Amino acid sequence: MSGEKLHVSAPGRICLFGEHQDYLGLSVITAAIDLRISIYGVIRRDRVLTLDLPDIGDKIIINLDRPVIYERERDYFRSVINVLQREGVTIEKGYDCTVRGNIPINSGTSSSSALIVAWIKFLLTAAGDARANDALVIAKLAHRAEVLEFNEPGGMMDHFACSFGSVLYIDFSTPDAYQQLPANLGKFVLGDSRQPKDTKGILKRVKEGALQALSLLQQQDPAITIHTISLAQLDHYRNLLTGPQYDVLYANVINRDLVQQAKTELLSKKFDPHKLGELLNRHQDELRERSQISTPKIDGMIDAALQAGALGAKINGSGGGGCMFAYAPDKYEQVAESIERAGGKAFIVEIGRGACEDDNSV
Repeated sequence: MSGEKLHVSAPGRICLFGEHQDYLGLSVITAAIDLRISIYGVIRRDRVLTLDLPDIGDKIIINLDRPVIYERERDYFRSVINVLQREGVTIEKGYDCTVRGNIPINSGTSSSSALIVAWIKFLLTAAGDARANDALVIAKLAHRAEVLEFNEPGGMMDHFACSFGSVLYIDFSTPDAYQQLPANLGKFVLGDSRQPKDTKGILKRVKEGALQALSLLQQQDPAITIHTISLAQLDHYRNLLTGPQYDVLYANVINRDLVQQAKTELLSKKFDPHKLGELLNRHQDELRERSQISTPKIDGMIDAALQAGALGAKINGSGGGGCMFAYAPDKYEQVAESIERAGGKAFIVEIGRGACEDDNSV
């Protein structure tokens, strides 16, 4: 059992490379940012959890002596408890909690995953469970609580990013294959378009389009996989696919290879920020033109950022709204101003640490 007070936090994230790749078993490169969700708790004498959420004007009360029944869509605070209880976690005492954050909500920066990761870290720490110090376990539990528990279509990228922090290369073709990359990248500018994302709609179209295209090609050549297919093979079988199926799979192949090029650059002793920016721009080209997950407003914010001196910029998250980000280690203030003039809300951010227990001050 932790002390009378407990403060835990987890970061939001940007996806540097690999949007819409994780659920296909491909690799991604994520970066945690220094915007966070924090949970401050004061222990109670009973087994009631109260959660005050002043940022959204909500309050939740959960009595641990009763069955935890879902009362709302995506009832994450309760789903975490159910997942943990199935894993044998016993929470002996309740807490009065305050949940605060500065991650843009419903904007592609993983505010929900950060919340779930922080809540799992909080409850495991409160229970004195050793798994509170295992970032991989927390990431997997968070994926179960957010995605599997509600039969959602997403992958595990966000949960890894929020749990581990820093810059992370994750190979989803192999269980638990990840590598922390050098994180001395300087500043980014996150731009919130203030347009809500269409996560379910985008995921359904992009994910199903890619999987349907692969299935059709594998009927002709069973040796084809998402990891090995070349653009030449894709063009050879183009007549088997609809236009949208071809485009989304083409984008996945290009972006699959961009992830590997970016990893090589990030590991290089002669790291070139301009090369990283070029790779980000090429990634955005595919996401905009073929995956079609960008929006006119986000495109305008990206153009403004590049004109102001950003080395590269792209949409962030599943798309259809939400955020973009610009890599601007030297001109971040000018880039932030340009994004604001284009109608977005700008945040100057750096690479952030993973989920952790913090000091107890509110």
